[in-house]
Amino acid sequence: MNEGVKARVLITGASRGIGAACAKRLARAGYHIVMNFRENQAKAQAVQAGIVQAGGSAELLPFDVSDREACLSAITQWVEKNGALHAMVLNAGMHADAPLAMMLPEEWEKIIGVNLNSFYNVVKPALKEMLLARRGTIVAVTSVSGLSGMAGQVNYAAAKAGIIGAVKALAKEVGKRKIRVNAVAPGFIETDMIAGIPMDKVLPMIPLGRVGKADEVAAAIEFFLSDQAAYITGQVLSMNGGILI
Repeated sequence: MNEGVKARVLITGASRGIGAACAKRLARAGYHIVMNFRENQAKAQAVQAGIVQAGGSAELLPFDVSDREACLSAITQWVEKNGALHAMVLNAGMHADAPLAMMLPEEWEKIIGVNLNSFYNVVKPALKEMLLARRGTIVAVTSVSGLSGMAGQVNYAAAKAGIIGAVKALAKEVGKRKIRVNAVAPGFIETDMIAGIPMDKVLPMIPLGRVGKADEVAAAIEFFLSDQAAYITGQVLSMNGGILI
């Protein structure tokens, strides 16, 4: 970047899973990592310490991505102090599975809030400065569930499908300002998100015969953020081991 300044990337949900893998990989690639998390400060600090120990740079920026005012306050203050972000990885997510007929209203609202409303909550406060700088890359983590649906995940599938629509629309809005917007859609990835899922039933569905690794998703995100992907925007990369969609 200009004047030797490291590219600054905000990663939401960076204390664990895919977010932590992204933080570590992008730090190795030379990015300054702005690590968002909601409540698990000990895990976030451990990831940050590992990055610094390996020679990278990272800072913590805690806020709840489903809380619009908290996002606005935290991101606006950070941008005012540091300048425009160069990149954002929208990774924070959660699920609360239940058949729709038995799904509680709060299970619907919470999942939509964390997985879909967060797109607006996080991108909006940072976007103006990115537009003025005429640069930036945004990568959202969606899901195979948002592409094909999954029984018991109507709330999660709706949110993740909404992210895909948001990515495609925003890519058209901001392309002329040299901002690229893409998404990755993981399938079953080795994180605590798949804890409790019966692997004996899942693995036969996956042509490659295994679940994915968080660092494999992080590698795809690194590619989307790189100059090698300079002519790619508005796209969704499926990473699911070959599951038919």
